[in-house]
Amino acid sequence: MNPNDILTKYYKADSEAYRILFSHSEDVARKALQIARLHPEMNLDLAFIEEAAMLHDVGVFLCNAPSIDCHGEAEYICHGYLGADLMRSEGYPRHALVCERHTGAGITREEIETRNLPLPHHDMLPLSLEEQIICYADKFFSKTNLGKEKSIEKIKSGLAKYGEPSIARFTHWQSLFQ
Repeated sequence: MNPNDILTKYYKADSEAYRILFSHSEDVARKALQIARLHPEMNLDLAFIEEAAMLHDVGVFLCNAPSIDCHGEAEYICHGYLGADLMRSEGYPRHALVCERHTGAGITREEIETRNLPLPHHDMLPLSLEEQIICYADKFFSKTNLGKEKSIEKIKSGLAKYGEPSIARFTHWQSLFQ
C-alpha cells in the first residue's frame, strides 16, 4: 500500500492542509522508524510502522482546525476516530487502530466519559508495540511548528491537560523505547 495514494484521495496535493499533514507525518514516521530500528529484539513490523505513521492523522480534514487549513465540522480531538473510520472504509483495520488510539497518549473510556469528550465511549489506548511507538513518536512533533522536535519537558507539559495517566504512559514509553 502507498500511504500517499490514500492521503491524496482526501487532500488536494497542492493544498496547505496536505503540505502540513505530509510534513508532520514524515517527521513522525522518521522518528518511529528510528525508534523501531533501535529495538530489533521487539520484532516490529517496520513497513506497517511507516505506513501507519504516514496515515495516523488522515482524519484532520474533517475537523475545524483553520490554523492547519482544515475546515471540517468536528472538534479536533475527533480526528483520530474519524480517520479510523476512513481507514476501515479503505480496508485497513490495523492502520485504523493507530488513527483511533494515538490522540494524547491514548484516552481511556473513563477519561472520555469524565471529561464529556465528543468521542465514542470506549478505550482508545495504543496496545501493540507498533501503535505505542507511533503514538510516542507523534508527541515529538506538532502540525503548527513543522520540523521542530519538542523536548521531553514540553511534551509532558502538553500532556498534562489529559491528566497524570497520560504522562505516566508517555514516561513508560520513554523508558521502553530509549
